[in-house]
Amino acid sequence: MSNIGTKCVQGGYTPGNGEPRQIPIYQSTTFKYATSEEMGKLFDLEASGYFYTRLQNPTNDLVANKICELEGGAAAMLTSSGQAANFFALFNICGCGDHIVASSTIYGGTFNLIAVTMAKMGITATFVSPDSSEEELNAAFQPNTKAMFGETIANPALTVLDIEKFAKVAHAHGVPLIVDNTFPTPINCRPIEWGADIVTHSTTKYMDGHGAAVGGAIVDSGNFDWMAHADKYPGLCTPDDSYHGVTYAERFGKAAYITKATVQLMRDFGSIQSPQNAFILNLGLESLHVRMPRHVENAQAVAEFLNSHEKVAYVNYSGLPTDKYYERAQKYMPNGGCGVVSFGLKGGREAASIFMRELKLGAIETHVADARTCCLNPATSTHRQMTDEQLKEAGVPAELIRISIGIEDKADLIADIAQALDAI
Repeated sequence: MSNIGTKCVQGGYTPGNGEPRQIPIYQSTTFKYATSEEMGKLFDLEASGYFYTRLQNPTNDLVANKICELEGGAAAMLTSSGQAANFFALFNICGCGDHIVASSTIYGGTFNLIAVTMAKMGITATFVSPDSSEEELNAAFQPNTKAMFGETIANPALTVLDIEKFAKVAHAHGVPLIVDNTFPTPINCRPIEWGADIVTHSTTKYMDGHGAAVGGAIVDSGNFDWMAHADKYPGLCTPDDSYHGVTYAERFGKAAYITKATVQLMRDFGSIQSPQNAFILNLGLESLHVRMPRHVENAQAVAEFLNSHEKVAYVNYSGLPTDKYYERAQKYMPNGGCGVVSFGLKGGREAASIFMRELKLGAIETHVADARTCCLNPATSTHRQMTDEQLKEAGVPAELIRISIGIEDKADLIADIAQALDAI
C-alpha cells in the first residue's frame, strides 16, 4: 500500500479467511493463558501478547498500527486523550531535574501541562517563539534539556512550525523533536519526513472527525538513536529493575520508545483508550483522506470571504497569500493545512457576541476539527474571567473568533456567516 488513501481504509489490519472484515472490538479487561509460565513470559517481556487491557488491547493496537502507517513511523500506541499522548510522549524521556524546550504558541492545555503540572514534577521548560532564529532556539537549550516540542499548526494561534529548523536545532543538541500533528493530520503533513522524531495526535479531532470518541496517539519514527545519547536517556539505555534488568534500546530497537511507554507509563498511569473508542476512531480514519480536502476547501472559501468583508479586522489562515505563514505552509502543507480559521471583528467584544448569537449552522462548542462547523469566542467563554487587556496579552483579544469549518456545503456556511455579520 503506497498511497495514503488506501492506508486510511485498509491499513493496520488484514483479516484472514473467515475472520471479521471490520476490526474486532476486544471488549475484555483480561486475557486467558493455559500456564503461569506462558503468562510469565509476557511479564518478563520475553514474549508479546495481552494480559490486561490497562496496558494493551488488540483493538487499540490494530488502530495504532494504521496511524503508524499513515505517519510513516516504526511503532505507535493509543492513549485515552491527546493530553495523555503529549504527557506520555514527554514523560517517557523526561524526569525530575530535566528540561524541555517548547514552542510558546501551543494549545493552552498542553502549555499548562508543561508549564504548571510537569513543573510540579521537577521538569522545567523554556518557551520559544515558533518564529525564533536558530540562534534564539539554541540559546534556549540547557545541559539537562531532554526534548523539544511544537505543534505543526498551533491551536488556536494557527502559527505554522518550521519543522526542519526545529529538528535541526534539536538534533544538534542530541534531543528528539516531538511534534503534535493534530490539525493537519498525516493527510496534509507528515512531520517525520521533515525530521521530527516523535509525532502525537489528539485523535478526538479530525481523525475521529465526528465528535464521538476522545482519544490520543503517539507515533515514534524509530529514527532517533537513543544509545548514541545514552547519558541523556538512562530510562531507555540502562537496565530497568522493574523488568528484570531489560535495556529497552538494546532489546527492542526501533520499538524501544513505544515499548517503554507501554510497559512503564501505561502500566502505572493506565491512560488507555477504550477498545470501543478505538473502533469508533478507526471508522473516522477510513474517511480521513476524503474529509480533509473538503475541510481545507471550505475553510479557504470562508477565509477569503472574511478577508474581504468590511466588518472583519483581520483573518488568520495559512492558506491566504496575505497570511504571515503562507510561504511556510506551502512548503510543509502544499495541499492545505486544516479547517480552522480565526478572525477579529472591528466592533470588538460586543460585535463578537452578536455574531456568535446570530450564527445558525455554526454551533458554539469548545471543540474543533469536526465534520460539523463549530465556533468559539474565547472572551465570552473559555477566557471570560479576563479583562480585554489580559486577553490581548494572552494572544486571544476580545474580538477574536475561532471557527472550525466542517464539511457542509460551503455556500451555506458563507451565507450563514454573512447573515451573522449583517446583524452587527
